[in-house]
Amino acid sequence: MNFKKQKNTILIRAVLTGTILAGVLLSGCDSKTVVSDFDVKINETEESTSSVAESDSRDYAELGTGESETGESETGESETGESGTAESEAAETAVAEKHTAPEISLVMVGDILLHTPVAKSGMQEEGGYNFDELFVNVKEEIEEADLALVNQEVIIGGEELAVTGYPSFNAPYELGDALVNAGFDVVLHATNHTLDKGKKGVTNCLSFWENTYPSIAVLGINESKQTQDEVYIYEQDGIRIAVLNYTYGTNGIPLPDDMPYAVNLLEEDKVTADIQQAKEQANFVVVCPHWGTEYQLTADDMQKKWTRIFLENGVDLVIGTHPHVIEPIEWVSDEKGNEMLVYYSLGNFVNWTSSSGEGIANRMVGGMAQITIGLDAQGEVSILEYGVEPLVSHLTEGINGVTTYLLSDYTKELAEENAIVQQDSAFNKEYCERLCEMVWKIEE
Repeated sequence: MNFKKQKNTILIRAVLTGTILAGVLLSGCDSKTVVSDFDVKINETEESTSSVAESDSRDYAELGTGESETGESETGESETGESGTAESEAAETAVAEKHTAPEISLVMVGDILLHTPVAKSGMQEEGGYNFDELFVNVKEEIEEADLALVNQEVIIGGEELAVTGYPSFNAPYELGDALVNAGFDVVLHATNHTLDKGKKGVTNCLSFWENTYPSIAVLGINESKQTQDEVYIYEQDGIRIAVLNYTYGTNGIPLPDDMPYAVNLLEEDKVTADIQQAKEQANFVVVCPHWGTEYQLTADDMQKKWTRIFLENGVDLVIGTHPHVIEPIEWVSDEKGNEMLVYYSLGNFVNWTSSSGEGIANRMVGGMAQITIGLDAQGEVSILEYGVEPLVSHLTEGINGVTTYLLSDYTKELAEENAIVQQDSAFNKEYCERLCEMVWKIEE
């Protein structure tokens, strides 16, 4: 169950003051749309669909077929003439060049929540921790991406600060080892749990990354004001992608007096200044906000407010985290022509909450955002294709008993063995599939 879409298959428009409309065509499923309609007003017309069809025809004509609407070449010769053959060869060459144009594949997964049972699953008989098992079933997808991002929900402060679960988390350094072994390139640390172990947790975490994996980009926490003001840029084949990371807050824990730059917060003046700097240095801007309402399957007012701010300032892609459940994926645009893709929440990548009851099963489902960035028909850097791979967190007791599967690889039998069934009897594979279809509005 992989939901992949191509940009501009259906005209997409959204008004953030009350109505949001998104339409996309599933690849491989003719004439079917995906519509997000949580508090949504749908306004899709035959005219908008035909306008895209006309655009597609123009795009093909621009590849160099040289054919007019009557089927004749610009020279007046028929398709069977020598000129027609030459034009056809030119078109094939243009298509080949288009397919070899620079593209960057980006993936991101949601919250790595180290609840106590998850931490215990990483404890090895010989001592120490190893969390590679968490990622073993999705490692191929992560490694294949040009740029792989992960939301590291809990601070990695090391055993010196004690490994703890909810409500004040701290992870051993071996969790960082596992992130690198899985193939992640960018670790996002701006979350509401960043200051769970105070300033020492942040400085330990920064030292671990700097000393052990200096090539990994660590965003959202900072050792100085200078580093906070720097913008991370990923460059490949002339395409420059900026990535920014912020959190709505830190659970009421104040920033250290002597380290007010420790965590990137969603403060409008700072965020808009960062975006403008990013736009000056890159030709594509991604923002990863930690936002929203926990366990809510729809975007809240805060998310809509910040979506509007991001859109007005020219952000291209938003991938959100924090609600611990999946939320809709939508295109938004404004009257100025700004257009932006929003993944409101990717949910949890891994978790083992101690809570029980209705809705716990929702927390077991996450998503892997999959975006292809490249040059569009006008030569501008844009999103060429996007989708989401549903994930499910699988829990069993014992060493290496916790892992995450692609939902497409998850079986009914595995679901029956998942320990979360004891906490929410509604959990099964079909439940997970229905949740994805409901939130992402997939029509088979």
